[in-house]
Amino acid sequence: MARDTLTGSRIRERRIMAGIKQSELAQRADISPSYLNLIEHNRRRIGGKLLVDIAHALDVEPTSLTEGAETALLTNLREAATNTDLPEAELARVEEFAGRFPGWAALLAEYQRRVETLQQSVEALTDRLTHDPHLAASLHEMLSTVTAIRSASSILAEPGDIEPEWQRRFNRNIYEDSARLAETSRSLVRYLEEAESEAPTNSAPQDEMDRVFQKLGFHIPQLENPHASVDAVLGELSDGLSHAAQWLLLRALDRYREDALRMPLDLCARVVAKSGSDPLALADAAHADVASAMRRLAQLPTGILKQPVGLAICDGSGVTTFRKPLPEFPLPRLGAGCALWPLYKALARPMMIHAERVEQSTRASAHHLVIAIAQPSEAPKLGRDTLFESHMLIVPEAKHETSEPVMQVGLSCRICPQSECKARREPSILVAR
Repeated sequence: MARDTLTGSRIRERRIMAGIKQSELAQRADISPSYLNLIEHNRRRIGGKLLVDIAHALDVEPTSLTEGAETALLTNLREAATNTDLPEAELARVEEFAGRFPGWAALLAEYQRRVETLQQSVEALTDRLTHDPHLAASLHEMLSTVTAIRSASSILAEPGDIEPEWQRRFNRNIYEDSARLAETSRSLVRYLEEAESEAPTNSAPQDEMDRVFQKLGFHIPQLENPHASVDAVLGELSDGLSHAAQWLLLRALDRYREDALRMPLDLCARVVAKSGSDPLALADAAHADVASAMRRLAQLPTGILKQPVGLAICDGSGVTTFRKPLPEFPLPRLGAGCALWPLYKALARPMMIHAERVEQSTRASAHHLVIAIAQPSEAPKLGRDTLFESHMLIVPEAKHETSEPVMQVGLSCRICPQSECKARREPSILVAR
């Protein structure tokens, strides 16, 4: 349901919350109760003086009756719906639900945020157990030592006499293996305690850096000054970050500074005013590469770029190294996204610009133009393979009827309902089995 048709639902909700009868509100607004009833059931549009009169009678701002629920609330509600088998018709009414029952909607969204936080902690711990080389080596050493102690002990426990010389050897082996096991255990505990003190939330370094950029809105005014110090900005932003996250943040800030110097805000403003969110136009105007122009568009403040764009960057292995999600085009925190994204296709055909109009399968209300390119992440060297990095710019588009094909993509296989997708790598929890 469109935003402007929900005003009646909000009027009804505010009236009930205020304990005002329908007839009383109609009298205050100088309209008939039957007409107010039509308005409250979204059968009559409302605006102008009547809207102001009703807002005054309810003692609320008129904008609180006309504006939809916050984007964050709607995003969380949609995220909650992705884990259910709700029909498409119900998913399309999420804003109506938020408008009519804001209290219940906020409660549901809060529980969804808690679930996401717990899932993020579990995924971070799982990722650490899987990929932390020190942790894996320590656990392997401990298991090997325990096995050796058990083998020697089982021999000594067998019935029958063992020669004194062999007894001494087995006892010495058990003693040495026990000492090594104790030292390995202490080393592992120290390592875990140090890691815990660096990142008390058990977050991956990538998540820590992401939170810094999300808090800033992905725009860093300090680095727009050509004389700004990256180290000084890092000092301002790195409070509470682990060493690994600070290292990632420094690399991102250095790249931000380079992009800002090549494409200053005044140049970006002129290009955006003429060409909108077109990375090719910005790259041409600044004599820069397309990937840099994509990053720069994602850095622009709302004063220049009215509608924010999203950005995903991955290395040659497909691991996401930077992400700026959009409310209608989220990006997975951990692991890879949908294999159908041009972000990954570009790696197979580097230096070629890929463009697709896409629609996320669980968010059928939004269309996006995604533009991707894979470029070398370092200067080519004689006799060595070139490393590539892929960028994907995500530009929101108004949904309209068109003969141009729109590709259906997902967020990740785990929550994608397209059961027949050839790119699927694991079963979906949304599909009945």
